[in-house]
Amino acid sequence: MNLEYFIAKRLITAKGRKSSISAPIIKIAVSAIAIGMVMMIVSVATGIGLQQKIRQKVSAFNGHIIITNYDDNQSQVSVTPVSIHQEFYPKFKNVQGISHVQAVASKAGIIRTASTFEGIIYKGVGKDYQWTNIKEYITSGRTPNLMHNLNNEVIISEFLAKRLNLKLGDTFNTFFMKETGNQLPNLRVFKIVGIYNSGIQEFDSAYIIGDIRHLQRINKWQSDQVGAFEVFVDDFTQIKQKGEEVYEQTNSTLDTQTVAEKYYYIFEWLELFDFNIIVILVVMIAVATINMVVALLVLILERTQMIGILKALGANNWSVRKVFLYNAFYLILRGLFWGNLIGVGLVLIQQYFELIKLNPENYYVNVAPVDLNWLYLLALNLGTVLVCLIVLLVPSYIITKISPVRAIRFN
Repeated sequence: MNLEYFIAKRLITAKGRKSSISAPIIKIAVSAIAIGMVMMIVSVATGIGLQQKIRQKVSAFNGHIIITNYDDNQSQVSVTPVSIHQEFYPKFKNVQGISHVQAVASKAGIIRTASTFEGIIYKGVGKDYQWTNIKEYITSGRTPNLMHNLNNEVIISEFLAKRLNLKLGDTFNTFFMKETGNQLPNLRVFKIVGIYNSGIQEFDSAYIIGDIRHLQRINKWQSDQVGAFEVFVDDFTQIKQKGEEVYEQTNSTLDTQTVAEKYYYIFEWLELFDFNIIVILVVMIAVATINMVVALLVLILERTQMIGILKALGANNWSVRKVFLYNAFYLILRGLFWGNLIGVGLVLIQQYFELIKLNPENYYVNVAPVDLNWLYLLALNLGTVLVCLIVLLVPSYIITKISPVRAIRFN
């Protein structure tokens, strides 16, 4: 029989404990651990959820790695064509972890309606375009059918549709300027078959997506020439490494750029969330630990006579310390139970009911996303228990200084 655990269990279940002077302090300590765990779960779930959602959105419209010609073009517009006859297209076999490669092109234009006009970037895509990446952002309609003959179907953002007073099923004129001087622009009439809302203003205010064959004809490219290749990787955490591998495996005339490099300002902003999460974790664990230290000291003070009796009966210092550490461990578990129950409950409520809304102009999302990762949850609980118990070893050392004679006479 574990004597220390037996004594600690009797102390925990003792009826007189509820009316003791330590009762309110114990409740405060348990509440501090519970509140700290709630804050940690919510901060980790929302922080990681927001990072993943924004990364997913940016990558859905750009791919993880973009392959283009080596030139000084810094715009979003395709200038010099690239042949599709590459070793990496349509399957990137030389690099492991590549899930898909698709050919795209883009060109600046102006949409002109009866009442207004708007500058846009037409993104041309082909039969190999993976629509599943952006389908969740399509709020109405469908994706263009590009599997057969050239057609005029496009999807447009809600932002542009409102500014241009367009709706699903409408047609509109789009003018594309020619590269040579004073010639009349190319006119194309497109039909809206889908409306999307990514929540990222930079995309929503500019991009419409349609058939790449329009741009090939306007630019007088061959059918086997495109503007760029978008490469998708299986694991986003390896994007830097995969970007370097892709660069090594492409022709010397081609350049590669990861989406994290292209939109560095977004991804640098996302990295700040890691620092914020760490600060919250440190503060919450520190608060919980301080409250547990106070509670343990009060428990020791309250049970001074019992400590003296146990020592008089032959118990060594470590055995007595273990009694109080078992007691503290029980209180920590109580706090973690309620903290996990409330914290996970709040995260699930947000996940399924989306109660908390965000301004997409500031956060790139309309709803606060959450990610409930059970490994992170387990790590938070184990980390809290370990830190608290390690720190509690220090105040429990006071037990070694208690004299049995004085402790028995203590009142």
